[in-house]
Amino acid sequence: MELTEQKIQAGKDEQEDEIQVVEFIIGEDKFAVNLFDIKEIVEASRITPLPHAPSHIRGIIDLRGEITTIIDLRQLLEIAAAKDDSSADLRFIVLDDNVSSQKTGIVVDEVTSVLTVPVTDIDNSSCGSVEEGGHILGVIKKEVGERGESRKELVIWIDVRRLISNANR
Repeated sequence: MELTEQKIQAGKDEQEDEIQVVEFIIGEDKFAVNLFDIKEIVEASRITPLPHAPSHIRGIIDLRGEITTIIDLRQLLEIAAAKDDSSADLRFIVLDDNVSSQKTGIVVDEVTSVLTVPVTDIDNSSCGSVEEGGHILGVIKKEVGERGESRKELVIWIDVRRLISNANR
């Protein structure tokens, strides 16, 4: 019994030293959200616009028989629209049921990867405080490139729960 408890505690300690995120692109910028806030990633389908909806609500889709509200992160994060605004290559990140009170998805340009990031690779100093109502949890410094040519790429880690909650107010 003690050995099992030690393994569980060791697993918790390891998990606290790393986070898992899904990295995606909007425009020219890279963002990430917690992996456990995501239910699935689906290819874009036809979005039905909702009349008189706030500008950040792109519309609704029928996702396997369930009406899912699609939120435009580009609008929420105030990112300039891309020159090619076609929805052919877009993806929807469907959020877990515990993130929002209704079925919700966010539209992104491309989902690039799932990352396991050591907390030492996250800079929280330049983001402002989440306690102050901000939605940026930190900036992930991701190592990319080949041997001898590696460089750091910055990925903005956002608190999708807070962002969606604030948008629904």
